[in-house]
Amino acid sequence: PVLVSIGYSTCHWCHVMARESFSDPSLAEFLNDRFVAIKVDREEHAEVDATYLTAAGAFTPNLGWPLNVFVTPTGRAFFAGTYWPPEPAGQHPAFRQVLDAVASAWQLRRSEVEANGEAIAEILSQRGDTDGARDISVDFDAAVAVAADNEDQQFGGFGSAPKFPVAPTVRFLLDRGRAGDATAHALAGRTLDAMAASELRDLDGGFFRYATQRDWTEPHYERMLYDNAQLLAAYALADRATVASGIADFLLATLRLAEGGFASAQDSESTVAGTRVEGGFYALDAVARASEIPPALDEKIVTGWNGLAIGALALAGARLDRPDFIAAARSAADFLLQRHVGDRLVRVSIGGRISTAPAALEDYGMLAAGLLDLALATGEVRYAASARLLVDAAIAAGDPAAEPFGVPGGGDPVLASQGLVAAHDLSDGAYPSGSAALSAASACLFRLTGRRVYVDAAQATMSRVSAIAQQHPISYGAALSVLSELSRPVRQLVVVIDGAADAAVIALARRWGGGLAAIVTAEQATGWAAEGFELFDARSTSADVTTAYLCEDFVCRLPITSAADLAVALDDSRGGPSTS
Repeated sequence: PVLVSIGYSTCHWCHVMARESFSDPSLAEFLNDRFVAIKVDREEHAEVDATYLTAAGAFTPNLGWPLNVFVTPTGRAFFAGTYWPPEPAGQHPAFRQVLDAVASAWQLRRSEVEANGEAIAEILSQRGDTDGARDISVDFDAAVAVAADNEDQQFGGFGSAPKFPVAPTVRFLLDRGRAGDATAHALAGRTLDAMAASELRDLDGGFFRYATQRDWTEPHYERMLYDNAQLLAAYALADRATVASGIADFLLATLRLAEGGFASAQDSESTVAGTRVEGGFYALDAVARASEIPPALDEKIVTGWNGLAIGALALAGARLDRPDFIAAARSAADFLLQRHVGDRLVRVSIGGRISTAPAALEDYGMLAAGLLDLALATGEVRYAASARLLVDAAIAAGDPAAEPFGVPGGGDPVLASQGLVAAHDLSDGAYPSGSAALSAASACLFRLTGRRVYVDAAQATMSRVSAIAQQHPISYGAALSVLSELSRPVRQLVVVIDGAADAAVIALARRWGGGLAAIVTAEQATGWAAEGFELFDARSTSADVTTAYLCEDFVCRLPITSAADLAVALDDSRGGPSTS
């Protein structure tokens, strides 16, 4: 039998089990004698992790990492668990006891074990979140009400312990707030303020992965790129400039690598005063930290997560008037476009070495969405054109009748060879699903190009999840954000600059919550139009002054050349107040 042990570099209990068990000579000898042992980095091989995480749900309700899955030589899972201690502890058997039991079952009850594995594989192949209907209607008030019912009234956030940031859900609430939902706006604000005031936020501005206690205390100290990127966007949109700037400073000072991309995470453990301990470094003040070696970085550059960072820095840079944030986003984007985008999209690189792991759906979606945010923040069409290529490739690899987005070239080849490729999971975990990210990018591309293929793909994908998302907003925040966008009229605002820019007009555009906003020079507008982005056709300045075009369904009002007139037009439009 095969033991597939899945973890990641900054996982505390993965390190603990490695030290306690995998590094024990006698246990290692037994393991290597009775099993084929395979170690998997879940961040590099996301599809392998997702497949076996789903299979493990048949054996344990407490899913997490390290994830230890026993499988047949053909990859069928027949038993699984997470951390097992070296000695029995309470209801937890020792790891050696687990190995003994599994080895015995494999030798004495082989046919039963293999039958269980086949049954689980069959369930995996049928897994999905759709009833086949093409309905994207959602009662957003009801979805917000469900989220509000899950709010911790005493300490903020959602649910009890352990307590996570659930950034996709917070972003959905902010999106609904920008659409005029006061309840959603207030709930998002309370959640963000509670986290900002808690131990989840470190003194250098970065956020830890989650808190083990309901009151946000005793954090799990690893710091993930995807959490901090999404929280940066959320705090910027919520006008919490101090917190947002702190997160961006953490990204730039700690996670940014010399080549321009961002490391996937910072470890929870470090050596303080000669002792290796979880969280010890973070318990020190700034002065004491200066004399210690900080926790190590996991220097894997994950394409999708970098896409989240690019988009967040671009958004925050434009909204907070921080050109340095936008410059960092541009640097990361240029690195990825040079090193990760080519004949195939790269999932991960580290130190210049390219992983053979295939890119996942989330890599296409998150990078495309981030590039579009950067294009809108800079006015540079090349980023939008690159995003369009990624989305086009995913649509070409999909099946309009089933899953409109697919992974070009197919998914993980080992899983595919064993018939273990499952349907795409449409739920959102700590970050958007690949389907939600691609749908968001497609919805944006439709607003820029007017091409129905993009909105059709987004609607078809989101129709598969609309009903369950309304019922479970904590697990489908990113999907609900896309559904919210798709439910609103198509509104666009293009501001064209020729010569000196009107700062007041630009400020209104950057803070408009009613739809897509783009700020470009006259030359850039011509470039966008030449690349096939229909929204920019015939967009020029009037009398060489900053000119705004407010459009609905690609039909635009007469050009607007003053901030006062633009403010009135934005307020009169159904896109909400201009300062939202």
